[in-house]
Amino acid sequence: MKLGAFSISLSVKDIHESKAFYEKLGFTYKGGNIDQNWIVLKNENAVIGLFQGMFEGNILTFNPGWDSDAQNLEEFDDVRAIQEHLKKHGIPLTAEADSNTSGPAHITMKDPDGNAILIDQHR
Repeated sequence: MKLGAFSISLSVKDIHESKAFYEKLGFTYKGGNIDQNWIVLKNENAVIGLFQGMFEGNILTFNPGWDSDAQNLEEFDDVRAIQEHLKKHGIPLTAEADSNTSGPAHITMKDPDGNAILIDQHR
């Protein structure tokens, strides 16, 4: 099963302070809109999304169909196929994609320790 690009989505208190901190660690701006309280930073293959006031807690994020530069992959596992696989293996989902659709969709779940996981397909 191919989950696609990995990033961590961090819920931050002050996006400007967090951006400055991660830039000191060598991360550079990749995308987003700081005026809308979200940006994406990158250091080599490490990708961090900073989100102020959008959700509680941090989220492990996977993007089927994208590589670590958010470029389209030729072949990828659709989020609905991933959903079917997870359900067959007894993994409970907290949000499901409509299996009768195609294109962009997402699913969410929590790992055994309560960490949130988002599989978010944009194409």
